[in-house]
Amino acid sequence: MGKMQLKDSEKSLVIKKKGQAGEIWRRFKRNKIAMFGMVLFIAILLVVIFADFIVSYDVALKQEISQRLQPPSSEHLFGTDNFGRDIFARIIHGSRNSLLVGIGAVAIGITIGGLLGAIAGFYGRHLDNIIVRAMDTIMCIPLMLLVLSIVAALGASMVNVLLAMMIANVPQYTRIVRAAILPVVGQDYIEAAKSCGTPNRWIIIQHVIPNAIGPIIVQATMAVGTMIINAAGISFLGMGIQPPTPEWGAMLNEAKNFMISQPYTVVFPGVAIGLTALSLNLMGDGLRDALDPKLKD
Repeated sequence: MGKMQLKDSEKSLVIKKKGQAGEIWRRFKRNKIAMFGMVLFIAILLVVIFADFIVSYDVALKQEISQRLQPPSSEHLFGTDNFGRDIFARIIHGSRNSLLVGIGAVAIGITIGGLLGAIAGFYGRHLDNIIVRAMDTIMCIPLMLLVLSIVAALGASMVNVLLAMMIANVPQYTRIVRAAILPVVGQDYIEAAKSCGTPNRWIIIQHVIPNAIGPIIVQATMAVGTMIINAAGISFLGMGIQPPTPEWGAMLNEAKNFMISQPYTVVFPGVAIGLTALSLNLMGDGLRDALDPKLKD
């Protein structure tokens, strides 16, 4: 009898969660600007996935000095750079590297920061104080300065840029998750789980962290755009992904000397960065509104 009641309660919980997800999606769909951002980002993701079918990677690397700095034409849709490489092909394949760094840094930062924030908020006292003070120390250093320092110490490469941006991301997610968890720790269902002998790690994973998912999703969506811009800025300074690997920030760095005479060399990579960041910010705004329980129709 007890098992049947438990199964019924689990089913009702699943139905409730599906109902909440449906309500969030309904609110999100009502926001036309957020839907535009989602459609735009899906289009960018399709470009990333099918980049090899759109244009060969070899075209992005092929140098033809005789074709250098050619304006947009039917042969080269976005023109060519100072090495005669097709800018359209480099933007298409550069999208993979730019999104990989942005999404990867945020995903790893959320995983580590979320775990630290959950531990700090759940256990409290001395452990909470140690984690919070450590995060405060890291946050005292400006993000770009911290990232540049780490990359300068480890060397310029995509892996090191990803590592540096991940480290810079951890503190903010630690604080977000901790702030979302502190009001939850004293709730009756947490005490009931403890009294039933449920291990703390399962309480954190199954009950505590899910209560912080909403703020994390919103923050992560908007942070990916910021990380893409930061990664492009690092590459623009020559400390990120190195040529000839296509990457939007590196393309801007290579084209900076021609921005007056051949403005298309900087316009197209700049537009790619701007549209990607814009789509993610619009989605983030829409998710924030959709997840806000105080929002009234």
